[in-house]
Amino acid sequence: MSRTPNPLRNPPSNPEIHSLFNSCKTLLHLKQLHAQIITHNNSPFQLSSLATLSALSPIPAFLAYAKTIFHHLSSPPPSLCNSLIRALCSGNTPFEALPLFHTMLQRGPKPDHMTYPFVIKACNESSMIGFGISVHTHVVKSGFECDSYVVSSLIRLYANGKDLGAAKKLFDVCSERDVASWNAMIDGYVKRGEMGTARMVFDRMVCRDVISWNTMINGYAIVGRIEESKKLFDEMPERSQVSWNSILAGFVKCGNVEDAFGLFSEMPCRDVWSWNSMLACYAQCGKPNEALALFDQMRAAGVKPTEATVVSLLSACAHLGALDKGLYLHTYINDNKIEVNSIVGTALADMYVKCGSISLATQVFSAMKWKDVLAWNTMIAGMAMHGHVKEAQQLFKEMKEAGVRPNDITFVAMLSACSHAGMVDEGRKLLDCMSSSYGIEPKVEHYGCVIDLLARAGLLEEAMELTETMPMEPNPNALGALLGGCRIHGNFELGEMVGKRLINLQPCHSGRYILLSNIYAAAKKWDDARKVRNLMKVNGISKVPGMSAIELKGMLHQFVSGDRSHPESNRIYGKLNEIYSKLKSVTGYSADTGHVIVDVEEEDKEHALAVHSEKLAIAYGLLDLDPKVAIRIVKNLRVCRDCHHVTKLISKVYGREIIVRDRNRFHHFKDGECSCLDFW
Repeated sequence: MSRTPNPLRNPPSNPEIHSLFNSCKTLLHLKQLHAQIITHNNSPFQLSSLATLSALSPIPAFLAYAKTIFHHLSSPPPSLCNSLIRALCSGNTPFEALPLFHTMLQRGPKPDHMTYPFVIKACNESSMIGFGISVHTHVVKSGFECDSYVVSSLIRLYANGKDLGAAKKLFDVCSERDVASWNAMIDGYVKRGEMGTARMVFDRMVCRDVISWNTMINGYAIVGRIEESKKLFDEMPERSQVSWNSILAGFVKCGNVEDAFGLFSEMPCRDVWSWNSMLACYAQCGKPNEALALFDQMRAAGVKPTEATVVSLLSACAHLGALDKGLYLHTYINDNKIEVNSIVGTALADMYVKCGSISLATQVFSAMKWKDVLAWNTMIAGMAMHGHVKEAQQLFKEMKEAGVRPNDITFVAMLSACSHAGMVDEGRKLLDCMSSSYGIEPKVEHYGCVIDLLARAGLLEEAMELTETMPMEPNPNALGALLGGCRIHGNFELGEMVGKRLINLQPCHSGRYILLSNIYAAAKKWDDARKVRNLMKVNGISKVPGMSAIELKGMLHQFVSGDRSHPESNRIYGKLNEIYSKLKSVTGYSADTGHVIVDVEEEDKEHALAVHSEKLAIAYGLLDLDPKVAIRIVKNLRVCRDCHHVTKLISKVYGREIIVRDRNRFHHFKDGECSCLDFW
């Protein structure tokens, strides 16, 4: 049985209590020391000392025990009350400090100048500004309205409560403005985005500390004025870790990857916040490979990852479709006992959705104890991407039954589900009921989804009419959906009109030129197709190359059309030739050259189609993946008609499950069929 060392026969003196307390490592030790004091003389002074030491201990259970001792003391001293309030306002439950303050007012001891700053801080941390204002009246009654620490706390309270007028009034009448008061005013203006006023206060300061500089640097970074933030950073007489992290956050917010990494490399010391900022920068700026590599460096440096770390990394895995790496991260989260709260759970579910494993995403979602609207939206959108419209509708129903109110993003996901499944009537009804049943006015994104739904279903005239009658101008995405429908259904006249309009709206968007050129090519209007291509060259627009990625044994392999840069290129092309021979002999396959956009010989068209990036990735997967494992491909563009047909045939002839994520949705190929039902 564990015991505190050196039990005493005589009542412990106060120094001995300190010594014995320092040896207490568990709650049992603390209880044994408490028992010794009670057994010997039950001294209120010694009990108060024990409670004070317990309140300030880093061991969480000791604080709760200190509160128990406090409630059994008839006349607790101010030092104990202040210690408890200080500990509570600095912990996870600052609101618990407020009843304790109320107890002091009712039965004593009387609050002093050490009490009020922490009580006011507790009000701030709990967002209980009204209670804080009542505390202000007690400050005045107690005669502490001129105490600089109390005043600076009140200034911060009013500033956080967005009452900068009251904060400034306190600041102006304060006879002794210490640096904390100045910093509180600057912080208030920064949080309101009033950087001009904040700068005036900063410039008036006679003596600035590192907090003054950091607050201004962070403020400029938040509003995107990175040059001013960097200028102040360069002028700082002394920099803290927060200074470096603040300017790094500024570069991250602006998406300036090169400068962010340059600063990160120069940092004399990096804490977990620094690593998380750089990871988030890579993940948000479309550099998932760099994020995963940086995580390896972070672990090698001995820095323990946090919730923010894994959320950024899961986002990177989702972007790449790297399921193996995502599974490793999930195991890492469990092994390191990182709490799977709503934020981490949603990031995990999103990763599994985008890596093609809707079943694992569903498991994570079902295990979440508390699901906010973002979690529900993630799963509904995931079901839509995978073509599971019935499951999306069921989730929408369960979401409402759980008392979670849908928002505008929920309806984008639901309308997207209808669009992928061709459910025209359901899509129309959803758009119509948004305002009347849910109080959400449809935005351009919602109209865009319905235009996409109508256009895919071949209702091009109705889709065009909606672009003209919707209460706002259609955005390029909505018109792009209409143009895509024109390509699918061969409506050359409408497609030409919409395509030209889109090019005028987005002259730098290569996809608009490509789609219009495709429409001309499908109509055998080769001269017009060439003119569009030449217009691209004149405007200096380059086509985004099709790229497909496959993950094998934790390594990502990327391919572009006709790619021969891979070390296993000879084997891959050998497998590809085998595939085509087998498909032709078994199924009678012939290439779908109808949408090849140049007027060349049929044989050349067939060769251009044969080496598309996803076909190379599938061939590599057939070579090196276990036959029982699904082949997972991520492509940056929409799957073309021929690749879609070939992948269906491969899934049947080779008996393989193939999951392809293209720009718009997932395609699950199995036994010669696709989950999209050829509607994409």
